[in-house]
Amino acid sequence: MLALVPAVGLVVALAALLPSWLDRPSSSGDGRPVAAPGPGRAETEAEAAPAAADDAAVSRRRLAPPAAAEAPATGPYLYKGFGLDTCEAPAVSSLRAWNSTRYRAIGVYFAGHGRACPKQHNLSPQWFQGAKAAGWRVLPVYLGSQAPCVKNKHKRRYALKGDPYQQGVAEARVAVQRAEYYGIMPRSPIYLDVEAYGLTSQSCKDVTLRFIRSWSREVSRFGYIAGFYSSANSGVRHLASARAKGLTDLPSIMWFARWHVPPSAYGEKWLPEKAWHPNRRIHQYAGHVLETHGGRKLRIDRNWVDAPVAVIR
Repeated sequence: MLALVPAVGLVVALAALLPSWLDRPSSSGDGRPVAAPGPGRAETEAEAAPAAADDAAVSRRRLAPPAAAEAPATGPYLYKGFGLDTCEAPAVSSLRAWNSTRYRAIGVYFAGHGRACPKQHNLSPQWFQGAKAAGWRVLPVYLGSQAPCVKNKHKRRYALKGDPYQQGVAEARVAVQRAEYYGIMPRSPIYLDVEAYGLTSQSCKDVTLRFIRSWSREVSRFGYIAGFYSSANSGVRHLASARAKGLTDLPSIMWFARWHVPPSAYGEKWLPEKAWHPNRRIHQYAGHVLETHGGRKLRIDRNWVDAPVAVIR
């Protein structure tokens, strides 16, 4: 495994992601906003609203226009270091038990009808606050509709049907609605998970790309940063090709899965050196690993992160 400069816990304001954020204040090492120099399962869900609200019903609600959304005074936070993701969010007590590890960021499947672990018994607004208080950064992941040619047979029931553009808009609104409920503020990333799909069918690629672009545009319209997770050899390669053709409305952050290689955000062969750069990549380099720390065992995927994390209210 490559030797990496120790960077766990590094959180700074992301100034290079979009020009409008260049003059935003930075953040302290623990993720709290600080002034810019000069000009220039909480454990239970007792108080939670129904976290498993029907996604279709959520998508039909009228969302406030972007200008009306309350936003933090700072731009997005950037985390650089090791992270993990799990099918079901662990209890905050488990996160605290893991505070002795190198991991300080966690990917959480907070919304989407395609999740393998849809119940998420630990998730609540208090969970996000507890994770923040325990020193963890959060990578919010939305897993909904999948490509018509998705490879995982368990995901085929979620294959896109109907108009992919309208489906992208509807699911983006679900993601925004759930983010607002959990206290994930605008200027946070939301990562769209599209599992590996075939690249031989042009019609499948066209439908999938239309969905992704529509979802990305709508999420961005409400002040969030659209991210994208997929296999390096599949969705990531596909989006890199779309970018090379000059297509717009693509996600701003790339989270690519390539296992059994050393962790490196900028060594992926399908991603040009200057694409999604700087501070816009996550490399998932190992999956389904069992680790025990502080007496708490979790099955995780391992990630190297150089990307924005959630701003938690």
